Amino acid sequence: MISGDLDSTNETTAHSDAGSELEETEVKGKRKRGRPGRPPSTNKKPRKSPGEKSRIEAGIRGTGRGRANGHPQQNGEGEPVTLFEVVKLGKSAMQSVVDDWIESYKQDRDIALLDLINFFIQCSGCRGTVRIEMFRNMQNAEIIRKMTEEFDEDSGDYPLTMPGPQWKKFRSNFCEFIGVLIRQCQYSIIYDEYMMDTVISLLTGLSDSQVRAFRHTSTLAAMKLMTALVNVALNLSIHQDNTQRQYEAERNKMIGKRANERLELLLQKRKELQENQDEIENMMNSIFKGIFVHRYRDAIAEIRAICIEEIGVWMKMYSDAFLNDSYLKYVGWTLHDRQGEVRLKCLKALQSLYTNRELFPKLELFTNRFKDRIVSMTLDKEYDVAVEAIRLVTLILHGSEEALSNEDCENVYHLVYSAHRPVAVAAGEFLHKKLFSRHDPQAEEALAKRRGRNSPNGNLIRMLVLFFLESELHEHAAYLVDSLWESSQELLKDWECMTELLLEEPVQGEEAMSDRQESALIELMVCTIRQAAEAHPPVGRGTGKRVLTAKERKTQIDDRNKLTEHFIITLPMLLSKYSADAEKVANLLQIPQYFDLEIYSTVLLTKLFYFHHLDALLKQIKFVVEKHVESDVLEACSKTYSILCSEEYTIQNRVDIARSQLIDEFVDRFNHSVEDLLQEGEEADDDDIYNVLSTLKRLTSFHNAHDLTKWDLFGNCYRLLKTGIEHGAMPEQIVVQALQCSHYSILWQLVKITDGSPSKYYNDYGDIIKETLSKTRQIDKIQCAKTLILSLQQLFNELVQEQGPNLDRTSAHVSGIKELARRFALTFGLDQIKTREAVATLHKDGIEFAFKYQNQKGQEYPPPNLAFLEVLSEFSSKLLRQDKKTVHSYLEKFLTEQMMERREDVWLPLISYRNSLVTGGEDDRMSVNSGSSSSKTSSVRNKKGRPPLHKKRVEDESLDNTWLNRTDTMIQTPGPLPAPQLTSTVLRENSRPMGEQIQEPESEHGSEPDFLHNPQMQISWLGQPKLEDLNRKDRTGMNYMKVRTGVRHAVRGLMEEDAEPIFEDVMMSSRSQLEDMNEEFEDTMVIDLPPSRNRRERAELRPDFFDSAAIIEDDSGFGMPMF
Repeated sequence: MISGDLDSTNETTAHSDAGSELEETEVKGKRKRGRPGRPPSTNKKPRKSPGEKSRIEAGIRGTGRGRANGHPQQNGEGEPVTLFEVVKLGKSAMQSVVDDWIESYKQDRDIALLDLINFFIQCSGCRGTVRIEMFRNMQNAEIIRKMTEEFDEDSGDYPLTMPGPQWKKFRSNFCEFIGVLIRQCQYSIIYDEYMMDTVISLLTGLSDSQVRAFRHTSTLAAMKLMTALVNVALNLSIHQDNTQRQYEAERNKMIGKRANERLELLLQKRKELQENQDEIENMMNSIFKGIFVHRYRDAIAEIRAICIEEIGVWMKMYSDAFLNDSYLKYVGWTLHDRQGEVRLKCLKALQSLYTNRELFPKLELFTNRFKDRIVSMTLDKEYDVAVEAIRLVTLILHGSEEALSNEDCENVYHLVYSAHRPVAVAAGEFLHKKLFSRHDPQAEEALAKRRGRNSPNGNLIRMLVLFFLESELHEHAAYLVDSLWESSQELLKDWECMTELLLEEPVQGEEAMSDRQESALIELMVCTIRQAAEAHPPVGRGTGKRVLTAKERKTQIDDRNKLTEHFIITLPMLLSKYSADAEKVANLLQIPQYFDLEIYSTVLLTKLFYFHHLDALLKQIKFVVEKHVESDVLEACSKTYSILCSEEYTIQNRVDIARSQLIDEFVDRFNHSVEDLLQEGEEADDDDIYNVLSTLKRLTSFHNAHDLTKWDLFGNCYRLLKTGIEHGAMPEQIVVQALQCSHYSILWQLVKITDGSPSKYYNDYGDIIKETLSKTRQIDKIQCAKTLILSLQQLFNELVQEQGPNLDRTSAHVSGIKELARRFALTFGLDQIKTREAVATLHKDGIEFAFKYQNQKGQEYPPPNLAFLEVLSEFSSKLLRQDKKTVHSYLEKFLTEQMMERREDVWLPLISYRNSLVTGGEDDRMSVNSGSSSSKTSSVRNKKGRPPLHKKRVEDESLDNTWLNRTDTMIQTPGPLPAPQLTSTVLRENSRPMGEQIQEPESEHGSEPDFLHNPQMQISWLGQPKLEDLNRKDRTGMNYMKVRTGVRHAVRGLMEEDAEPIFEDVMMSSRSQLEDMNEEFEDTMVIDLPPSRNRRERAELRPDFFDSAAIIEDDSGFGMPMF
């Protein structure tokens, strides 16, 4: 039979007798008519009895036609010969395809129907064909069972699930074919009591199959068939209404003017339409009760989604018949579906209904019953579902504000601060409709004019400020603005109204803004300016800057011009009014960075006008600098001067003069205050200290962004620091500011000295980096490895952005990254056991990065980051032999058969990386056995004594049965676990005589010998069957350990990492815990080492790297005096 295609679930077997259910459906036995005015079809046969309907009465054109696993068989000329092939290729217009089928149906409806039956069978991916013998001798269930047996066992794919644009197009062609078929047959053929009965009976049986392909395809066909019938029923209903109106109009005429023949014709036509309507309703009931009510709760999410999507179409298309609680309940129940795609279909189906406000009365009961569920879905774990839920709630609000309570609205309000931008934007639209939409624009504009305001948005802006303050998320103003940007852009860009509220006194009828409200309004205003000028979301609200369209770019330019022209005039006034408030001033001083300073290059009269306001702005900034010593305010002033002093603008000289005058004044004040402080010495009072500190703070803030070396601030700063060292009486704040100012002075001097040439401080800097790497490796080896691979990935990404995806592997840039990777690999040292988890994690992250993106050209092209594997291969030598196997297995999860067979140059990084994982077995085995020993020592030992052949065979067998060959093994970082048993690496037999072995003192419990020799502590790396082999190796292992200790002391100086004298215990988690994990590498490994005195002593000896006293007192690397 079939493996992998059967779904044994209660849902799929809930309708085991669907065929018999359909056969018991009562259908009127009266003679059906075709289209009014046309003669009935000559091919019509008497209606079949229920027993006869269960058979498929059709013939067959020929044998051997069809498809195998979705691939059509064609005749010798290459032309399609079945309906399936024609629809799949999609070369012909669907109406012509249907017309051809209708013509063949008129000639021989049995042959045409059999072609249609095989069409549905082949669209399911079945290679079988319904033959004439099967039709004559088998029931529907027997035919479907026979088709099930002829499915392809090797593949679970079928046309509706196959990837690629061809099969995506096939799905649309398939649905279109069914719709066009019913549309073209709606006037006669569907009423012949033969075609529709046969098709509905077949689809009902297929939809009840346990084969997913049959259920999926037949359900889609049945739902599209139902949609087409709903459209037919709607047209019939319209015709009935029109006929009824004509009949009533004719009957109401006077007796002398009444046409009795016309009345009879209209009466006859109305009767025919009613009979056709009844027949269509019987067909729809058969499909709905026989297929929909069972498949809307199918075990497969795609099938459930199809049902919900189509019932939404029916309710929208023919609301009089379907928009009632009997059908809405299915959508309401499915809102709780466990799959996001089904919930998404429910919400979109409801959106199409709530969009039409005329349907709200029919939706009232449904809204009351399921409103709470819809509101709760705004917090759905699937972002797409949450977005659509918010949009649906917005539609409900738009249709009836009374439908939502204040609590319901508040649940949506806070989502404007969501980090996921689509959710936030949808919530912003809801907030706009609820709070910020103008209900009566004309009345509001008239009120604003009476109050002397230029903009009617004053009350809305006040409401925005109140909402922002009540949310108590003041640091997220940029998020609130971004959420409302698409829906409330006109309001957010009304800077004239905002400055009116800030600068002018409240008029009669207006309430004055509080200090908190003014601060919030300024913060929001600055955020709107940034959003308009930069035209991209704030940090954390997007995947990066996207390329603007021409329209967006024009809008951005217009907005920058508008805000520049406005705030060049109003910003000095705002600074003047709020100059005493540090928070407000710091926010206001961010505005100039968004100016379009080209405005100062305009015509002479305009230039003079703007220069006047520029002088006013510079005057206010100078006043702010003189008045404040807060770091935020001073840095904002410094940044503003830096922007205005840009050499590309004509105002540079004007601003530079103003800046130089300001610096001259403060430098002179600083020099005098320093002299006074140093002369006073210990007798200096608070005023002397404040004068030095305040001026030094201002100069330090400016020195950060401006080159002040010509004022020689370093000299007086050095005097202050020297005095503090010698006498120890210098206040701490002055010391900090003097150090910072000196630091900036040195940096500016270095910029002038280096001027792009190689720095002479490279060697010292390299030592600092090495020490930093060493310390980070001691703190967390795995996180250190992740940092190394991340830095290489960043360099690789920068190179791809500069040179494109097709990198020249021989270029100096690529070689530089490989050289850096080689140096990083050396930092792992020679003890591969200590770095085992870190190196494996590094390889895992590198593989995932290499295959993170697919090539847009297709799967036959290499991924864009594939060349990174060549960089990653530099770390392969640091893997143990068994770890190489595991990493290689993990790599193969990302590879397709096509990738493995590729040998072109662009695939060389993959080839070289795979080769690096399958070579070097002997060297790796020596690394396992020798621990921290150098390769040179290992090779010497090999020459002195080679293990016997049988010993080597046992060794290989042990390695092959380690955790590396298990499919459920994964690499993890340290974390708590109940202490599992420990395991050992394989031990190599010692060839030295007993007399030559180096004596070793007794080890503590939990030290390396215990770890390597206790067979009761082993479970994860070696399987249980190998425990007896380990017991036999104990004596050999003890001898080996003594030799190993001596070798380790001999090569201690050769190791590149600062190895600790205590050997680290290494183990994997227990088998029972690994069984609960997925078959892939993980970022964490759970380790719980047994307590040992070695580890306690080591913990006591390590300094606290977050304790400044420990760093200062440590004379190993960072210990140095403060001055």
